[in-house]
Amino acid sequence: MAGGKMKKEKVKPRGAPYQGGISFHKSKGQHILKNPLLVDTIVQKSGIKSTDIILEIGPGTGNLTEKLLNAGKSVIAVELDPRMVLELQRRFQGSSYANRLKVIQGDVLKTDLPYFDICVANIPYQISSPLTFKLLNHQPAFRCAVIMFQREFAMRLVAQPGDNLYCRLSANTQLRARVSHLLKVGKNNFRPPPKVDSSVVRIEPRKPAPDTNLVREYDGLMRICFNRKNKTLGSLFRQKTVLSMMEKNYKTLQALQQVLGNTEVGTVDNLDFGGAEEDLKMETDDGDDEMELEDGGGEGSEFKDKVLSVLKEGDFEEKRSSKLTQQEFLYLLSLFNKAGIHFS
Repeated sequence: MAGGKMKKEKVKPRGAPYQGGISFHKSKGQHILKNPLLVDTIVQKSGIKSTDIILEIGPGTGNLTEKLLNAGKSVIAVELDPRMVLELQRRFQGSSYANRLKVIQGDVLKTDLPYFDICVANIPYQISSPLTFKLLNHQPAFRCAVIMFQREFAMRLVAQPGDNLYCRLSANTQLRARVSHLLKVGKNNFRPPPKVDSSVVRIEPRKPAPDTNLVREYDGLMRICFNRKNKTLGSLFRQKTVLSMMEKNYKTLQALQQVLGNTEVGTVDNLDFGGAEEDLKMETDDGDDEMELEDGGGEGSEFKDKVLSVLKEGDFEEKRSSKLTQQEFLYLLSLFNKAGIHFS
């Protein structure tokens, strides 16, 4: 109005859309599902039973939580942001859902998770890998997890031998679980929209679960095999760094067995290959079949001959990790173990 004071409009911070007065932070992976039909589809594909205790990670303002409470017996929601915790409590306070919802405030990676039957979650994508292995380590085993991942990570989880995205993450996850792709989710289904598309994946832990020692051994072998997945195994296992590490562990293990009186190999955990729980980086295809690899050791290297004899016995010298199935990797591991070479 002329002569009057101009009223300043409040400007919402860029990149922090509001819902119910709460701003979302992309840097914290806060992308809330806004499409109710998509939420319904995820719940439907989860196969929730009326007797299920459901674990939800990163519930946000509770759009998915409400549907889960409708479908199952109870929901345990783990939320890091105290503002979201208060929003959840306000949303369901005094409702018929209140006594069936338990909210845990904290970092899911540092939280001791209680018993649950099924996990349904839209998670911050930066915790995808460590969360996947935390869930697979959870005891007692749950029936399945239906999780929204960044699409590329999801496609690595389900990738098969010969696929471009087949990698150490694929091999390690599929040893411990059956993994299937359920649906692709466009970025415009979120508020605020992320930069990439997403996918919903179903993860079913194998029962019985593979032995812990086998999991460690398998991951140790995968670290070597997927270091250059398109190289032949013969060239990979001739590398000086690989042979040096393997020989060091071989000698350490022999010494420990002598001290411990031939204790089972699986009880020795202090070798250098590391465990499957470590955050698995999203490995890229090396795509460079011409890269020269240092040849390790001379013709008289006894340990090198031992390693190469294993590859020859299984006809693995000219094969490539990018094409090998889980059964072939397990066979190769068994041949190494038979020769006294271990990876955990």
